[in-house]
Amino acid sequence: MEREDPIARSYASALFALGVRDGVEIEYGDAVRVVATLLEEEPVVRHFLETPRIPTEDKKEVFRSAFEGRLPGPVVNFLLLVLDKRRQEILRNVAWSYRELLDEKGSRVRVQVEVAHPLDDESLSRVVDAASKAMGKEVVPEVRVDPDLIGGVVLRRGDMVFDGSIRRRLRGLRSELLAVDVSQAEDG
Repeated sequence: MEREDPIARSYASALFALGVRDGVEIEYGDAVRVVATLLEEEPVVRHFLETPRIPTEDKKEVFRSAFEGRLPGPVVNFLLLVLDKRRQEILRNVAWSYRELLDEKGSRVRVQVEVAHPLDDESLSRVVDAASKAMGKEVVPEVRVDPDLIGGVVLRRGDMVFDGSIRRRLRGLRSELLAVDVSQAEDG
């Protein structure tokens, strides 16, 4: 998950409002995600955009030739505005914030689900159902496998963490055992 960025959130909110107005907020979200994915997967493109020595007009021309006719016109105009404002480094966070806005509108919440081993569909469904019931929203899982958990599951949503892992239980047991005063235990 990306970090919450108030500037990116502001830009995403403006684009989202346009999408809602035009009834195409999902399409605009998909378009912004295409650009964010390009920047994530192509360091050369990201470097080109984030290099201050390259004139903004050159960057805008590259964006126009790459995206006009392929992405919705208002999204291309939005991208050009971001370049004019010299905020290209926030585009990936704009995409993340936009997705958050879509989730809020759809009463969904994304939750990172960490497990020791890949879950089968039925097990994942049980975890998602329990988390959805507890949160009062539809949970969209982002599953990550972490063998260090040993077993169990860890759910993360922002600052909220539910740690039901065996690793946590073993650490707790270890702390309890280390806290026992052996001299008193022998006397009793």
